[in-house]
Amino acid sequence: MKCPFCGHADDRVLDTRVQKDGSIRRRRECLDCKARFSTVENIMLAFPFIIKKDGRREPYSKEKILKGLQAACQKRPVSLSQIEAVVERISSWVINRADNEISSRLIGKKVMAELKLLDDVAYIRFASVYRTFKDVQEFVETLEDDELLDFVDVTNPQLSLTAMNIVENEKKLEHENDSKTTSPRTRSSTPLSN
Repeated sequence: MKCPFCGHADDRVLDTRVQKDGSIRRRRECLDCKARFSTVENIMLAFPFIIKKDGRREPYSKEKILKGLQAACQKRPVSLSQIEAVVERISSWVINRADNEISSRLIGKKVMAELKLLDDVAYIRFASVYRTFKDVQEFVETLEDDELLDFVDVTNPQLSLTAMNIVENEKKLEHENDSKTTSPRTRSSTPLSN
């Protein structure tokens, strides 16, 4: 390790700590100029290539997952540490599959499953951008998709969009019936006095 101040190649380690993310932080002192600096060591994992919808292959990127999750969770009560924990779970899941290549569709489903556990609104946002829909009914059917059950804990209560749609439709009917029964507003012919 070269000293960032004088370029000398010899230093000594003063302190070593393991971080929460598994990286190792070392506090070092240059033996020549006595300057102190910190280094962080990360394990380099070999992530698989991602097969995109159009057939292209690109390396797995934690940053892309993080950006997508941050966009979905924007203005939601979800902390950055929760989002980073989801990214780590997804990355661990990808590595543990031990495949050289993995479909972007499969990763998208895993992200949707994690978001469904984290925040329902973020889940709906991500699903609406991630998938392309012909109409609202297809959107609702996809959000209630049973294929996600492979990725989520079914003991956790989830948002039921079908039930919400029924309640919303009933409220609309009640509102329409109320507006039909009320008399139309008319203006009084006498002016109001102050």
